[in-house]
Amino acid sequence: MAYRLCYHPDIKEKDLFEIPKNMQERIRRAIEERLLREPDKYGEPLKRGLCGYRKLRVGDYRVIYKVDGKHLVIFKIGHRKEVYRQACSRVR
Repeated sequence: MAYRLCYHPDIKEKDLFEIPKNMQERIRRAIEERLLREPDKYGEPLKRGLCGYRKLRVGDYRVIYKVDGKHLVIFKIGHRKEVYRQACSRVR
């Protein structure tokens, strides 16, 4: 099944500037090669305030996303230390 990729507006404006260039490339490849093909297989479901969302682990960084029909919506990309707290405020 082919998915259409959508990003939250703050990802390109804020999130990517905080991530080193080499990690940006790894994250981009992981999204294209894994998430767009089988998001349910590669991502893990989240709990509590982010129930219904999933995460993809890429080194110390996480991609928080949700599958909505044929759309794959990415809400937050960030370091594992603060990504969940920031994602909670972004998805509300």
